[in-house]
Amino acid sequence: MTHLIRKMVLIPLLAAGIAGVLAAEDGKSVVQKSLDVPRPRFTHSAVKMELIDSNNSVDERMIEEWAKDPGDKTGAALIIFRQPASVKDTRFLQIVNKDRANDKWIYMPALRTTRRIASADGAKSFMGTDASYDDLETRKIDEDTHELLGTETVGPYTCYKVESTPVNVKSSQYLKRISYIDQETSIPVKIEMYDKKGALLKVLEIEKIEKQGDYRIPMQGKMTNVQTKHTTRITILKLELDKPINDKMFTQNFLNTGKL
Repeated sequence: MTHLIRKMVLIPLLAAGIAGVLAAEDGKSVVQKSLDVPRPRFTHSAVKMELIDSNNSVDERMIEEWAKDPGDKTGAALIIFRQPASVKDTRFLQIVNKDRANDKWIYMPALRTTRRIASADGAKSFMGTDASYDDLETRKIDEDTHELLGTETVGPYTCYKVESTPVNVKSSQYLKRISYIDQETSIPVKIEMYDKKGALLKVLEIEKIEKQGDYRIPMQGKMTNVQTKHTTRITILKLELDKPINDKMFTQNFLNTGKL
């Protein structure tokens, strides 16, 4: 789920500085810059996932992910659950399409069956986490309008604050999203997601960013459902960048069998 925490995923400006920033940027251009941040073509990661309930009880899972950034072509991500035994060998495949909705499938080893995730299921939880299936993908920039609300400090980051509202209200499970995008790196370090009634539902926060080669990589982040007080924390334990991945891994045959 490295692509998820890339989405999750500052020093206050002087008043004179704010005016200059707002004149030079608008909401859409800020979001476009965040989408244009250099990303590795291929990633392979070992990830620890912690599901934390309102009583601070922790359910730990270990997953492995392979991802291919789409660029101008088709992208893909494969997730395999390694631990615990209750979810071991569960596999999830997402194909990122350029001109149509993404394709998603999940293989459930206990049932020995693969299920396609329909678009109507996009708001459902992914494997008991606080992320929905739709949260695992990036919306195209023109699917939303983007309003620059100003600047705000988030931890050590000076951020643009951008409100994104769906052009087609039925295309998103959220009424709106507010993103806090670091001015220096164009990485969103915090995203607030509001439900259809306008109440804050979830908050995605980046907790750790590392520079690896030519990239700045979010290495730890969390998504919190503020209404249920449940949190999913994701920590990357091992990461390989730009090492080509066999395309056969991103197929339904591999999803069903676990074999190339």
